[in-house]
Amino acid sequence: MTTTKDTNRSLYAIGDLQGCAESLDTLLRRLEPCTRLRFVGDLVNRGPASLNALRAVHNMGNRAETVLGNHDIHLLAVAAGVRKRGKTDTLDEILSASDLEELLTWLRHRPLALQEDGFLLVHAGVLPQWTTTQVIDLAREVEEQLQGPNWQAFLANIFGNAPDRWHDSLRGIERHRVVVNALTRLRYCTSDGVMDLKTKEGLGKASAGYYPWFDAPGRRTADITIVCGHWSTLGLVMRPNLMALDTGCVWGGKLTAARLAPNPPDRTVIQVDCPQYCNPLA
Repeated sequence: MTTTKDTNRSLYAIGDLQGCAESLDTLLRRLEPCTRLRFVGDLVNRGPASLNALRAVHNMGNRAETVLGNHDIHLLAVAAGVRKRGKTDTLDEILSASDLEELLTWLRHRPLALQEDGFLLVHAGVLPQWTTTQVIDLAREVEEQLQGPNWQAFLANIFGNAPDRWHDSLRGIERHRVVVNALTRLRYCTSDGVMDLKTKEGLGKASAGYYPWFDAPGRRTADITIVCGHWSTLGLVMRPNLMALDTGCVWGGKLTAARLAPNPPDRTVIQVDCPQYCNPLA
């Protein structure tokens, strides 16, 4: 529970870690010890110290929260035995850790979307048809599945690119797959919410008729500031209603923290340089 004392402390969001625990340590030394922290997902994978990164956020207790990213969900599926490891995965140390079950249980109970202090945090993006209330409600539907007794079976069926758009009539796994893909994988979509889940490049690289999700005409969440990560080739974007914080830490870019302040000029950005471990388009 957030107390009055908690709300008096600064609140910062931090971009994708992807196993870069040393960069996190460096960044934390730049912040006040009592700073509240919100991570935009992808705590693990590709970087050299996924176990240390996961443990670091887990051990912060109530000081920190994270939304789930696509790499975090991939870890859960690999650990459940329902998804193969990728060639560039750096998850072995987690999978053989003595505290694996504790870490997986904690990760399964993290939100897919978080609304706090006038901000909406997701890993990737939201579809233009959704309101903020819908985003939170749809995220909770998936969270209930991940936190339930049949979470392994749920993860066995959640991966895939179809359906590629939202319909209110969607039910079951297809409904949940669209929600997971939008919240953890989305970069480009059409004005009516058809997702392009293949294009990874930065702005201007999508097919005709596709927009960066945050620029989709008529987006119903334009009235709240969305904080996200996921899109390393986009880089840092700071707008009154958007804070995109994946600045390619694992790719040799920077790890970014940004203050979640109501007034945009007060949204201080703190960055640390990071070693390169991977190619962002590999």
